[in-house]
Amino acid sequence: MPYVETSIEIAAPARTVYELAKDQERFPQFMPDVESVVIVERRPSSVLARWKTLVEGAPIEWLEEDRFLDDALRIEYALLEGDLDRFEGAWSFVERDGVTCVVLGVDYDFGVPTLAELIGPTLHKKVKENSEMMLAALKEEAERMR
Repeated sequence: MPYVETSIEIAAPARTVYELAKDQERFPQFMPDVESVVIVERRPSSVLARWKTLVEGAPIEWLEEDRFLDDALRIEYALLEGDLDRFEGAWSFVERDGVTCVVLGVDYDFGVPTLAELIGPTLHKKVKENSEMMLAALKEEAERMR
């Protein structure tokens, strides 16, 4: 499966950045390509969230489970249903000297082998760009909140 990992340093405490990342329903307010995130079920340490994003102007929708590992400052997510065959990964948050390094990993499969052969590098680039956009928006919002 293709895998993308991106990271960013944010001048804010790890707990603050982690809590912001957990508040996914706010993402459309500060992430341009995120159309909506609707929490359909809340559990003690996880949620089921319905996402709608835009990739090159095309909508992609899915339902995912997000598990919150509060002690580890880690969010693990996995696709349950939607426009992709596989979409899972994790966010991790590590603070050093008041700066938080956020790493976002994405393991994905669009489920169309012929399509993957033809435009695999383009898809990989788009997943990477989308991950970088999410991290940059998270950084801007977290640093604005300080």
